[in-house]
Amino acid sequence: MVTHSVSIIGAGPAGLMAAETLLQAGVQVSLYDAMPSVGRKFLLAGKGGLNLTHSEAAPLFLSRYGESAAQVAPWLERLDATALRQWADALGAETFVGSSGRVFPKEMKAAPLLRAWLHRLRSQGLQLHTRHRCTGWNDDGQLCFDTPKGEVTLHAPAVILALGGGSWSRLGSDAAWMQWLGARGVQMTDLEPSNGGVVVPWSKHFAERFAGQAVKTVAMQVAGQSSWRRGEIMITETGIEGGLVYALSANLRALLRNQGHADFALDLTPDRDLSAVEKAVSAARSGRSWSTFLQRQLGLKGVKLGLLYEVLPRDEFENPQRLARTIKSLPLRAIGLQSMDEAISTAGGVATTNLDDNLMLCHLPGVFCAGEMLDWDAPTGGYLLTASFASGKVAAEGVMRWLVSQSA
Repeated sequence: MVTHSVSIIGAGPAGLMAAETLLQAGVQVSLYDAMPSVGRKFLLAGKGGLNLTHSEAAPLFLSRYGESAAQVAPWLERLDATALRQWADALGAETFVGSSGRVFPKEMKAAPLLRAWLHRLRSQGLQLHTRHRCTGWNDDGQLCFDTPKGEVTLHAPAVILALGGGSWSRLGSDAAWMQWLGARGVQMTDLEPSNGGVVVPWSKHFAERFAGQAVKTVAMQVAGQSSWRRGEIMITETGIEGGLVYALSANLRALLRNQGHADFALDLTPDRDLSAVEKAVSAARSGRSWSTFLQRQLGLKGVKLGLLYEVLPRDEFENPQRLARTIKSLPLRAIGLQSMDEAISTAGGVATTNLDDNLMLCHLPGVFCAGEMLDWDAPTGGYLLTASFASGKVAAEGVMRWLVSQSA
């Protein structure tokens, strides 16, 4: 029996899932990571509650990947949301479905799941090497690592690269791999921030008063799109962020790339139709201030009322039709994206034209890629994490097929 050995670079969700898949097949695995401990971005993402995946039906789930859906679909065939829940349950991190349909471990945090996972991987024979920052290949074809003890080289005929994207560089995802992979002829798509905020030029008064406040129960529509998406946003000093923005980030990013700005609208009363809002604001004010009147009639107050004042001149409030239309479709313009290092994830990376169906680089036999370093995109809500896990499994299974072909 031939005993195979595989090296994995990057100990995030994709790299760890690749390691587990290989170890379960009896393959020896050495896992290398630049940081002192593994899964740092995974831990931070799950600090406020680990949204592991989503419970919605598979067709709707797949549609959330937008233009990346065709690319991600084969990955989800190998590890979908249901399989990921079963995997977590088997680790002792039993999951539950929240009111929004999102799936969380009952303990909510990422740390207990990661501890249990690492314990199982080590018991299966995982060799883990931290503080090993990969710097590419030397002239002899060996992988090189910067370590506290100096440079270390490695002969790695089979390797999975799971090095992350370009956001949260302090946690290890600094995209340094783009330089040394590019030097080997690998084609790249420029990285762009994804699942991050957009810049909206607020007035100084609005920014100072409402930065840090959540705007709950709103709907959002991006210019050129027919559908509205419901959720929550957060006001920042420089714009907006939050789950609703992340869900629409691909559309916003495309507009910003193509025309330098992205127009969008907020529905401040998504539970009422336009006619009901117009009727409410047409009632007699009887001497009440607009703030008191709109709170009484529609429940608009605080940051929602602030948004209305930010956009609509006070004399326009006297026009019920204009006021109602603005409440139902408050126009805003994004003029930029949050910086890439502040975004939750990045789009772009290793172009799909470089890869075969097993996620192997076509002109670098034995070198596979997985996770966020690939050119695909997904919103938060469990979609980004699910596909990252799944890509690790696909790459690992591809490695095993390649090893068998090399042994034949």
